[in-house]
Amino acid sequence: MVAKEREIATELVNNDAGNAKKPPEIKAKIIDGKVRKAVEEFALTQQVFVKDGDLTIAKLLDKNKAKVHSFERFEVGAGIEKKQGDFAAEVMEQVKAAQKSDGKNDPPATQH
Repeated sequence: MVAKEREIATELVNNDAGNAKKPPEIKAKIIDGKVRKAVEEFALTQQVFVKDGDLTIAKLLDKNKAKVHSFERFEVGAGIEKKQGDFAAEVMEQVKAAQKSDGKNDPPATQH
């Protein structure tokens, strides 16, 4: 996983116009930072503990002399299917249906 993340980060840094004039040493540090951040996001023990932002999971486990035997990963919004629709078409359908109705839904006429 780390090799793949390094490959992606290298490609991003090399293709970024803002990094074109930077020396290779600086580019290497940028790549290392991107890889480190990706590992922190994906590795359970490197993630920040939700209830205390100063603790990582690794520190919490050490503090409580605990071990992780298994875990389940949840992602916000995972498993929720978003209805895909054409809002404009729905509105036009409702307008046409209202026009075909017997006039009960029509607004009252105003006199000027």
